[in-house]
Amino acid sequence: MKQSTRFRHESLQDSESIKRLLNALVEGVNKGKLVLEDEDGTMVMKPKGLANLKISASQDEKKNRLDIRLTWYESTDPVREKDIKISTK
Repeated sequence: MKQSTRFRHESLQDSESIKRLLNALVEGVNKGKLVLEDEDGTMVMKPKGLANLKISASQDEKKNRLDIRLTWYESTDPVREKDIKISTK
């Protein structure tokens, strides 16, 4: 079983830096490989197949927040179609 690994980065960025980072995420998803790296560590992720996308936003008087979550599952076994039969016999 694969061990859980976490990567977290938080910093202040200007809009151009944010744009470059978001574009890099898009490119990584397109290529099927994301490399996340900062001075604390590195994580390689390989998005493929269907993914769940969740976007949420909130505003109050002084704070705005936008969360983007992309979730997919890695499978080491190829997906097999299985027949199902249901009967009342």
